[in-house]
Amino acid sequence: MQKSEFTQEEELMIQREFEALLDDYAHTPHRQKVELITHAFNFAHKAHYGVRRLSGEPYIMHPLAVARICVKEIGLGSTSICSALLHDVVEDTDYTVEDIQGLFGDKIAQIVSGLTKISGGVFGDQASEQAENFRKLLLTISDDIRVVLIKIADRLHNMRTLGSQPKNKQYKIAGETQYIYAPLAHRLGLFPIKTELEDLSFKYEHPETWNEIHDKLEAIKEKQFESFEEFAQPIRERLTSMGYQFTLKARLKTVYSIWKKMMVKQCAFEDVYDMMAVRIIFTPNESMSEKDQCWMIYSAITEIYRPHPERIRDWISTPKANGYEALHVTVMGKNGEWIEVQIRTDRMHEIAEHGYAAHWKYKTGESDDSELDKWLQEIKDILAHPDKDAMEFLGTFKLNLFAQEVFVFTPTGEIKTMPLGSTALDFAFMLHSELGEHCIGAKVNHTLVPLSYRLKGGDQVEILTSNSQHPEKEWLKMVTTAKARNGLNQYFHREERRYTKHGERLVEDAIQMDKDLAANHDMALARLLKHYGLTQPNDLYLQVGQGLIRLDNLHDIIYPKRGWRSYIPFFGSRGEDDRIASEGGKKEEVVKPKKGPHAIVLTDENLGKDYLLSDCCHPIPGDEVLGYLDEQGKMHIHKIDCPEAMLLKSSYGKRIYSASWNTHRVQSFVETIELKGIDRFGVFIQVLQAITTQFHINIRAINMSSDDGIFQGTMELYVYDRSELDELLKAIRKISDIKDVRRRVER
Repeated sequence: MQKSEFTQEEELMIQREFEALLDDYAHTPHRQKVELITHAFNFAHKAHYGVRRLSGEPYIMHPLAVARICVKEIGLGSTSICSALLHDVVEDTDYTVEDIQGLFGDKIAQIVSGLTKISGGVFGDQASEQAENFRKLLLTISDDIRVVLIKIADRLHNMRTLGSQPKNKQYKIAGETQYIYAPLAHRLGLFPIKTELEDLSFKYEHPETWNEIHDKLEAIKEKQFESFEEFAQPIRERLTSMGYQFTLKARLKTVYSIWKKMMVKQCAFEDVYDMMAVRIIFTPNESMSEKDQCWMIYSAITEIYRPHPERIRDWISTPKANGYEALHVTVMGKNGEWIEVQIRTDRMHEIAEHGYAAHWKYKTGESDDSELDKWLQEIKDILAHPDKDAMEFLGTFKLNLFAQEVFVFTPTGEIKTMPLGSTALDFAFMLHSELGEHCIGAKVNHTLVPLSYRLKGGDQVEILTSNSQHPEKEWLKMVTTAKARNGLNQYFHREERRYTKHGERLVEDAIQMDKDLAANHDMALARLLKHYGLTQPNDLYLQVGQGLIRLDNLHDIIYPKRGWRSYIPFFGSRGEDDRIASEGGKKEEVVKPKKGPHAIVLTDENLGKDYLLSDCCHPIPGDEVLGYLDEQGKMHIHKIDCPEAMLLKSSYGKRIYSASWNTHRVQSFVETIELKGIDRFGVFIQVLQAITTQFHINIRAINMSSDDGIFQGTMELYVYDRSELDELLKAIRKISDIKDVRRRVER
């Protein structure tokens, strides 16, 4: 950070931002504690005086911005505002948590302490440290969830100002944001923040694509809002005649959500048809339930416009796990475009915008637990029994950040929310860990199904158990929820401890039964470990307890019979290098990672030599890529949107390097395309002609099949770069009976 005196203009700018914060606060229903907030601001301003961010602006502008996000975009009160203003004081200055406690009280000090423990981003230099740091973040859920909410606000402002950071730092922070912070914001019901975090992550990871879609979106924005006014007018008239107070808003999709739809549908920007969503927010009459009134408005809208029968989403009868409630219907506008309409009450809208902060506000009693409360309790349970491996914990938690749910029923008709893709075994663990451990199968809709059966919405599930059943390692492949995975790992850890204790007793008994060994206990144990190539006694005890190592020849192992060679020094004392050589092996070298360049340029000469193209995503020239330096000093090239790269960006930020191509069509690369179309005579000949005659591309392999007049399959082609592949795909799409052709996306 830079440090220099502030100018008069900068001091005025800081004061204006603080007054804007107080103005935001004044427009909230919170009890006004302006004096406390002013005290916190003055203290933070003094502590950070003269310090600047990388952008050059005074550092205090960052805590002010975070505080404004807390009050305006999340809806938090004075305690959170003060904590946000002070959140970097302990980390970056000489003040301590005790100083904060003395000046501002226990609660603010506790929150600032929680934020200080997780400073510097979720992830540090080492993978285990990164995950451990994230565990600290989640532990604060048990103490005060406001720590997590303020941390999300802090990340949002960092993302809004990410342009001042170097490229490799942008990759790290954007990857970390998309991997953890955006799903976490979604899970806490902060939908607008989740949407912006995703969009900003995409902007810094794919700047050219982002700008291209953004420009196209800007070009149609005016026309879209004109269409909205025409669409909204008859709805306004109908709702007014029904006596409702309401607002009608239009919202365009973000660049990221449009790109995501283009990728899923494999279509062009112009073919994304639902660019806009319309939101109706109304004040309900007290004489009727909110649910009934939402359906009345739905009925009024569908009398004006024709609804899409398969695109009705009822999040009122069964709210989402993050607390979201609304009624969605997609209708056909007068110009032939499908438009999604979201119907919400004022209360539902506040929960949709402010998530857990608003959910807190509307709680009416202890029994009023939502799915969000249950999820938070589940996180606390996971934290109470953490995995040994911190990275495993991170993966376990990531499983809990699911975005979609299915609703299933118990045999008594009780409704349960499960993540999309959950199995019968997940359901058993969700009900109780004992059920999970002894589960032998399930009855779904009165039909017997295996443990691996994937649940569907509306299923009625009865779990079948047996006391003789116990978990097996293969079960980890069947489960998708964090609770089930955590329950299984706890069981395996308990069993491991039991086997280890049993094995320790067997080893000790065996040593004590031999007088020579008992007299030299430590030597005997050391030789036993060396014989089996183990380093820790517990590893030996575990394998003995599991029956993998037998102890019936213990004396011979520890006191081996020595042949005549051992009595001749030359034969009996070869050096380690000689021993390895005689066994035909090589001495293992410890390779330290080399320091990578700040920016990688991929050329025809260094590809496959200095830089390795990753098998997981098969990047080719023209793809947006990055480099990852592994522990052996090898640089691996990944596509930026490769799932493996996402994890690497979030976990090993300091080993990530920006990369660009400078190739000249010397080498070709194998790419797989997927095709689907009408099985008409001669259509495949046209595809082959486009590939070989028009583009002179060699084919490596073809795998096609036909069924009921539809053909589909894959082709492996040798291409020079992304642009050649894109042009080929464009040409194949022009063939009339080809219905879908795309580059295979590795999963």
